[in-house]
Amino acid sequence: MTGTEADSIKVENDVGRDLACEIRRQLKPSPQPQDKETLNKIGSRLAACVANRFRTFSFEMVESPEPNAFALPGGFVFVTDSLVELCEWHEDELAFILGHEMAHVIRGHAIHRLISNSVISAAARAAPIRGVVSGWLQRVGIQFLESAYSQDLEFEADRFGVKLASAAKYDPHAAAQLLARLAETSRHPGKLNLGSYFSSHPAYDVRINNIARVLGKR
Repeated sequence: MTGTEADSIKVENDVGRDLACEIRRQLKPSPQPQDKETLNKIGSRLAACVANRFRTFSFEMVESPEPNAFALPGGFVFVTDSLVELCEWHEDELAFILGHEMAHVIRGHAIHRLISNSVISAAARAAPIRGVVSGWLQRVGIQFLESAYSQDLEFEADRFGVKLASAAKYDPHAAAQLLARLAETSRHPGKLNLGSYFSSHPAYDVRINNIARVLGKR
């Protein structure tokens, strides 16, 4: 990844576009047009507050029984319909989820995790990375993309997501409200399956305290 910032982001976008095509082959898009409209409305407000104008984002809802969300290099954000249902369609809560995933792109987490994968790194020495990621994803499955980052990176994404939601005039306190509700739900595992998206992230109370510190500094 050399050259200007615009060149680097273009590489990310090309890689993400290839990955997104493979994701669409593995996961079924939501058939309801209003679902995509809702995500686009929220996502567009968030994207309008991103300082780096070279960054672009797209938002798609896919069908899955497990609540999940992940972002690809280049700004391709996927959210499952069950995660949206878990947020009860609260736009402030969805803004935090989307902002969190956008942070992984803006802060470089998404592309760095991809190119640090040993298989990708080895293959990229012989061919452009764009030429290997799609086939690699077919082999490893989307579980790699759905897994959590390190605790520090997840905390950073939480902080950035809250600030981005606030800048877009969404209620930043909705992030803590969502996590508190999920913490209560997790105490009754038979009531609702939260899946790996939340269980693999840092503990709810730690994330809530991290967010509270951000809001306290505003």
